[in-house]
Amino acid sequence: MSEKPYIQWFPGHMTKTQRQIEKDLKMVDAVAEIIDARIPVSSRNPDIARLTVNKPRIVLLNKCDMADKASTDKWIEYFKSKNIYAIAIDAKSGKGVNQFLPVLKSALEKRIESYKAKGMINPCMRVMIVGIPNVGKSTFINRIAGKNKAKTADKPGVTRGNQWFTISKGFEMLDTPGVLWPKFDDQTVGERLAFTGAVKDQVMDVELLAVRLLDLLKEIKPNEFIERFKLTEEDFENGDSYDLLQTIGRKRGMLISKGEVDTLRASVMLLDEFRSAKLGRITLELPN
Repeated sequence: MSEKPYIQWFPGHMTKTQRQIEKDLKMVDAVAEIIDARIPVSSRNPDIARLTVNKPRIVLLNKCDMADKASTDKWIEYFKSKNIYAIAIDAKSGKGVNQFLPVLKSALEKRIESYKAKGMINPCMRVMIVGIPNVGKSTFINRIAGKNKAKTADKPGVTRGNQWFTISKGFEMLDTPGVLWPKFDDQTVGERLAFTGAVKDQVMDVELLAVRLLDLLKEIKPNEFIERFKLTEEDFENGDSYDLLQTIGRKRGMLISKGEVDTLRASVMLLDEFRSAKLGRITLELPN
């Protein structure tokens, strides 16, 4: 169980979306990038940073209620050091969403003053929202626009076409379909996207994915994870992560013939509970 999964992602609409983003950037004044607070590195499309280099940017660390708060604070400081505005939000509950407009106005202050100096009174400022599939863009837009016009679903790839939304007087937002880059050169990125559900489970070996998640959890040792499965120090020290998966399955009574552990069922359960934060607030990536 030691080999890493190799993930490729080649939907044709991804290339089309990237080209559309490049085209639409000419129409907007700023870019808001929504990422997963649990995996701030892996949930960022590196092409977005390149494409939007000349636009004011705001990073929205979504699903912050599923991430470790201290780690999220470190990420906000990191982005601040890079002169990028960043706020922690949970679009589903609405937590932190009310910070977005004030931060957007701060990010666009110089541009608004520039427009006014040219005689444009109360100019309409436009911001593009970008992000990978299943990161919560549509849920955020529904919150910020106050209307359920953006399609939402707990699965990748729901938004297909660009849509404009009025988010406040003088401010409009352009939604774009979620876009991943064509392939993952670093397989760790692919794994971590799969942990959170951004990559469909159908393209993965679910048991291998669960083992790779346990590799990380063994390093972090979150208290709620340990307590939930009543794990001991011996459970972590004896054997590899596949053995730990079997231990977890056995503790949950997931047995098949001859007392063997149903590791597939245990894997699905483990991934589901991580994605729903039942294992605790866990951040898998830190700055540097």
